[in-house]
Amino acid sequence: MIRLLPPGLMAALVLICLPLGVTAQDAPDPKRGEYLVQATGGCGCHTDYKHKGAKLAGGRPIKTPFGLAYASNITPDRNTGLGVWSEEDFVRAMTQGVGLHGKELFPVFPYTSFTRIERRDLRDLWAYLRTVPPVDQPSKEQGFAPPFSFRFGVKVWKALNFKPEAFRPDPAQPEAWNRGAYLVTALGHCAECHTPRNPMGALKSDMTYAGSVDGPEGEFAPNITPDSATGIGKWSTADIVYYLQTGLDPQGDSAQGLMGELIENGYSKLTEQDLQAVATYLKALKPIYHRREKRKT
Repeated sequence: MIRLLPPGLMAALVLICLPLGVTAQDAPDPKRGEYLVQATGGCGCHTDYKHKGAKLAGGRPIKTPFGLAYASNITPDRNTGLGVWSEEDFVRAMTQGVGLHGKELFPVFPYTSFTRIERRDLRDLWAYLRTVPPVDQPSKEQGFAPPFSFRFGVKVWKALNFKPEAFRPDPAQPEAWNRGAYLVTALGHCAECHTPRNPMGALKSDMTYAGSVDGPEGEFAPNITPDSATGIGKWSTADIVYYLQTGLDPQGDSAQGLMGELIENGYSKLTEQDLQAVATYLKALKPIYHRREKRKT
């Protein structure tokens, strides 16, 4: 006859078997991590769609004002990807911009925004990345021009332009605003594209989300503050949600280039509630008049 253990003893044994500091309720959730990847836009910079590259295997060229960058392989391949990384290594890279063996990461990787991602979300993101099929594809050398190619200079850049910080909800704001703020400033890292940069490549804090002619891959990134003349001030909340779901703006134009990819592979897969939160936050931003036009090609 099989005897069952008393409920209290069974619960205690379960907790003992879990890693220190982890409970059954907060064990890493790769499915949730997949959703969080979509909230970043699908991590599309790490997939070379143009050349039909494997998912998240890197190699995609990214044009910057300082030269050509190449996205790294973030599949769990042990030779060329993140296979030998630990969760702590991943968290350090995301929040401090430091890779294995103390390697300074160039800020083309947006750890300046990812630093705000909550620890639980980082754990779930890491759990999901461990489920991606590994791909043996070496990362390419970065093509930055000197002195921007010198990694020791990244420490100086960080000292001047980067401060690791956790996301802090504003208790004076409603829940939807705070959720939107987190999605936009941390996971979505929207400022990295939609904010002009100074000569050192740092974001101009007084012009956050006001648009840039030198967005990633050399693309134009429009003003997404609620300025009526140069931004999205005339867009309704429903317009913003629909755009992030379909890529179609109120004038019927479709999102192109990188933004089109971000919507297709990421933002369009978010829940209606999260997209509403994003719209709520964007509509509440300080309007900034900043007229920028696409460069003629």
